[in-house]
Amino acid sequence: MTNMPTTRISTPAHRILQELARQSGRSMQEILDAAIETYRRQRFLQEAAEAFAAMKADPKAWKAEQEERGLWDNTLTDGQRKR
Repeated sequence: MTNMPTTRISTPAHRILQELARQSGRSMQEILDAAIETYRRQRFLQEAAEAFAAMKADPKAWKAEQEERGLWDNTLTDGQRKR
């Protein structure tokens, strides 16, 4: 059997975890794995939103972004035949 790490959680969190496992028919480990993955994705999106807001707040950086988007707009019809 693989040695699995142990992590302590609060008693209320453990009760909630047990209830979620009971309701869903999934193991507590599966519930925790899903919750951790959801949190990881949430943090990624939050960090991306913060970086975007910082770029937008910097007029020079925002202008450069808009110019680059304009260049990419020119590629939207690449490979398409004119009708």
